[in-house]
Amino acid sequence: MRSIILHLIVTALTFAALPAAHADRLVIKGSDTLGAKLVPQLAEEFKAKNPDTTFDIAAEGSTTGIAALIDGTAQIGMSSRHVKPAEKAAAQSKNVTFNEIVVAHDGLGVVVNAKNPIANLTKKQVEQIFTGEVSDWSAVGGAGGKISIYTRNTSSGTYSDWKELAMNKRDYAPTSQKMAGNEQITAEVAKNPNGIGYVGLAYLKASGVKAVKIDNLEVSSETVRTQKWAYARPTFFYTNGEPSGSVKQFVDFALGEEGQKIVERVGFVGVD
Repeated sequence: MRSIILHLIVTALTFAALPAAHADRLVIKGSDTLGAKLVPQLAEEFKAKNPDTTFDIAAEGSTTGIAALIDGTAQIGMSSRHVKPAEKAAAQSKNVTFNEIVVAHDGLGVVVNAKNPIANLTKKQVEQIFTGEVSDWSAVGGAGGKISIYTRNTSSGTYSDWKELAMNKRDYAPTSQKMAGNEQITAEVAKNPNGIGYVGLAYLKASGVKAVKIDNLEVSSETVRTQKWAYARPTFFYTNGEPSGSVKQFVDFALGEEGQKIVERVGFVGVD
């Protein structure tokens, strides 16, 4: 009798485990720029065709995604920047080989409060504002008032990219306020008439803010696509070596025709 009961328990456990055995769980961590809007929508459409696949998406900054790939807690690291030499060394020590995949192109735009009369800034003025060299709107043709600067936090690839693209690698103004994501920046700028920040293409139309022209050029999919926009950049998926299995299926979906339509719909620029 005892052996029959044990057999039944084992059989029951085996059948209970079957769905899990056939299910795929993709853990994707990293960039808020990708992870707040684009990747969840890609995942939703992918799951509609692959219902056995589940997703765990954490958008906490490019640095966290790269670290998660190195320590094996994510299969895909989302990043809005290239990996750094120190990250490559850390990966090598754990036999992780970075495979870099461009998934979309982005353009960082400068946003101010919708009521701010400023409509255009020069690249030099942008640099001066974010480094703190210019601290009052009157110095750049505005109505006056102390400029409130909102930036991404230090774990963000966008934080690093902005220093590279817009600030000649100079330090941020000590008074700048660090935000966790693009949506947090637009929310703060929308509340503050003297606020200014930078966000990706997909976040430029948030309520209460407006994008300013830079050297009389407007940020748009077209100016990013044609590389006329000064603050354009690629965004990446990183995998450990060439992807396989469900990871490869998801990457192929993101880069395929349907996935790239989602890229464009969300507000990014597709890859060629």
